[in-house]
Amino acid sequence: MARYRGSVCRLCRREGAKLFLKGDRCFSEKCALERRAYPPGMHGQGRVRFSDYGVQLREKQKVKRMYGLLEKQFRQTFDSAASLKGRSGENLLILLERRLDNVVFRLGYATSRAEARQLVKHGHFLVNGKKVKTPSIRVKPGWTIGLRESSKKVERISAALDALEGRAVPQWLEVDQEAMQGTIKQMPVREDITLPIDEQLIVELYSR
Repeated sequence: MARYRGSVCRLCRREGAKLFLKGDRCFSEKCALERRAYPPGMHGQGRVRFSDYGVQLREKQKVKRMYGLLEKQFRQTFDSAASLKGRSGENLLILLERRLDNVVFRLGYATSRAEARQLVKHGHFLVNGKKVKTPSIRVKPGWTIGLRESSKKVERISAALDALEGRAVPQWLEVDQEAMQGTIKQMPVREDITLPIDEQLIVELYSR
């Protein structure tokens, strides 16, 4: 399976926005975007002008990298969103938020979506009491996301939960820290997604 193996901090600098790909580092003074707020490369500090297409492309790349999807996965998600009732852009973001790896991150079990995806693939989580290893599963209201008994002592998970106080859990999720279990209270809505995203630009790009 194709996978980006380069520095993820370069991706933040390329998009000119924090994509929160490095966990706690993104909130510290070590953040690469804070230290060098310009695109990577020898011409990064030059003046950059984008066409309308360039602006749309950069927005799509930003969201794709933020959620850690490949191009084919992202396009398939958009096609699914376009087939639903309502606004395609909002549907896209809601489908992305409902991914299991994103929910694990939102619940505070991991410090980044990449870490959450790895933990899911390693079989640390139970969905409705059953072990799953598929990060792309879309959760539904009423579902429970919990840790396997043997995974409750994993150091990286415990450290992420200890740092949860510094992050807000979305209203559509509920966390029981003692039981180390989360519940999907309701479907997410656009207002729950506070990331700096202009989804209409992505719709315009795919409508060309």
